[in-house]
Amino acid sequence: MYLLLLSVFLWGALHSLLASHTAKAIARRRFGPLSDRFYRLAYNLFAVITFLPVVALMTRLPDRLLYQLPVPWLYVALLGQALALITLLVGLLQTDLWSFLGLRQIGALENGRKESLTVRGLYRWVRHPLYTAGLVFIWLSPVMTRNTLVVFAALTVYILIGAYFEERKLLREFGAAYAEYRSRTPMLIPCPRPGRGRQS
Repeated sequence: MYLLLLSVFLWGALHSLLASHTAKAIARRRFGPLSDRFYRLAYNLFAVITFLPVVALMTRLPDRLLYQLPVPWLYVALLGQALALITLLVGLLQTDLWSFLGLRQIGALENGRKESLTVRGLYRWVRHPLYTAGLVFIWLSPVMTRNTLVVFAALTVYILIGAYFEERKLLREFGAAYAEYRSRTPMLIPCPRPGRGRQS
């Protein structure tokens, strides 16, 4: 269990470090304009590759089944996971899927393009719909073992901490516009009265 927790902690720490402005500035000094074009794509690929050891530990370490949802709850959970995936895709499309993946930045014409603050669509209801959808997806898993529970709990803590630091970065980037948006829109749990959508 502790080895799993350590692996998720190391992955999360490295993931957050590479997402920082400091890491991006170092890459820009080292690689020049190429950094702006390929950093996001390399970051995403590195995040996926470095998570593979966590998956390997989940499957190889001693484990124990905690529960397996029976019918009809199995179908309810699967439906919820499908809706979470749809929400994730919609959220990505509303903020530019290709930019998120790092493919748009490769085009020379996109270099230096200033990012905009998205507050429409799902972002009217919650500030981090991608995190919300991700949490719903993992916790609606119809099969839960001790190892998956440990990893899911660690990822949840990482997401909460990551959201806090991401908001600090967004405040530096967008200033008063993000502060006003944050004051009227919840972080992770959707509000029944969404903020008025606008594009800053």
